[in-house]
Amino acid sequence: MRPKDPANRNLPPRMIARTRLLKSGKTWTGYYYNGRDEHGKRREIPLGTDLDEARIEWARLERKNVPNLQRLMGPIFDRYEREIIPGKSHRTQKDNAGELKNLRAAFDNAPIDAITPHVIAQYRDARSAKTRGNREIALLSHVFNIAREWGLTDKENPCARVRRNKEKPRDYYAGNDVWTAVYKEACQELRDAMDMAYLSGQRPADCLKPTTGDISDDYLHVAQGKGGKRLRIRLREHGELTGLGAFIETLLERRRMAGIRTSTLITNATGLRMSGRMMRNRWDEARAKAAVEADLAGDTALAIRIRQFQFRDIRPKAATEIDDISDASKLLGHSTEEMTKRVYRRIGEVVSPTK
Repeated sequence: MRPKDPANRNLPPRMIARTRLLKSGKTWTGYYYNGRDEHGKRREIPLGTDLDEARIEWARLERKNVPNLQRLMGPIFDRYEREIIPGKSHRTQKDNAGELKNLRAAFDNAPIDAITPHVIAQYRDARSAKTRGNREIALLSHVFNIAREWGLTDKENPCARVRRNKEKPRDYYAGNDVWTAVYKEACQELRDAMDMAYLSGQRPADCLKPTTGDISDDYLHVAQGKGGKRLRIRLREHGELTGLGAFIETLLERRRMAGIRTSTLITNATGLRMSGRMMRNRWDEARAKAAVEADLAGDTALAIRIRQFQFRDIRPKAATEIDDISDASKLLGHSTEEMTKRVYRRIGEVVSPTK
C-alpha cells in the first residue's frame, strides 16, 4: 500500500490538501474530498481553503456529525506572521520571529479556546529566560487580540490577567574611564557613531540613519525606529553651536575634505554607509583591545568594566549625564519621565550631606 502523503497525514480519510506556489511568491493551499461521481469515477470535490470549513463540508459528504469547530493556533500564527508582522519595524520583526518560534513549539497544535490563564502561567514558569518569556507572552497576547478582531474566538484574552516575571533593568554605567579607553582604540567611523549616539541620545540603529537631508533650520530631524517618535534636536542654541551641532559641522568638513558625497553622515573613509553589523564588528574589536590594554596596565577592575560595556549603554550614559530629567526624557523620546528615571538614569542623584 502506498504511504499517505505527509501533507495529508493529519486530515480525515478521503480529504486531500493541494498546495500551489503562486506567481506572487505566496503559497496557496486548497482542500478536496476524494469522492466519486455518478458513474463511479474518482472525482476531487473542492472543499475550500479554510481547513475548519473544509472539515465541516467533509463531514456532510461523509454523512457524519459535523465536528466541533476548533481553531488551532498554528494557522492563526501563520496569518499573524503573514498580515501583521510585516507592518512592524525591522527590529521588531526580527524579535517577533524568534518569539514566535518558541510560541509555536508550545502552542502550534493547541485549539485557541483551550488556552487558559493557567496554561499561560505554566508556560511562563517553564521558561528559563524570564525576560524573553515576558516578551513572548506579550506577543501571544497581541495574537489573541488580533484573533478576536478576526472573529476566530470570543473568549477573553487569557494573557491579560497573568502576572509577568519580575524584570530588573540593566544598571551598567559607562564612566569616563571606560568611554575613553574604548574611544582611544576605535576607528574613526566608530568614534563618529559613538559621538552621534551620545550627543543625540538615540538608539544604536537610529544614530546610524541620519543624513544631510535630516539637517534643516538648525535642527537634526530624527524619526525613531521604535515607536515612530519624531524629534528636532537643536544644533544651535542662542546663536551658538550645541555639542551635537559642532560635531556635525566637524564631520561634514572632514567628509568634504575626503571627497565623500554620500548623504549618510556615519560612513567609513570611502563613504560606505555604516551598517549595524559593521558597527558591531568594529565595536567588539575596539572594546577587546581596550580591555587588553587595561589588563597589561594592571587595572583588572577597569578591564572587567570595559568588557561589560555595550554600545547600547551609550544612550543611558547620555540620559544619566543630563542634569534635568525632563530634558533627558524629551531627548530620548519617552512619553513619561518615569521610564527615563527607572531604566536610563544609571547613577544616583547628586545630594548634599547633612553638614
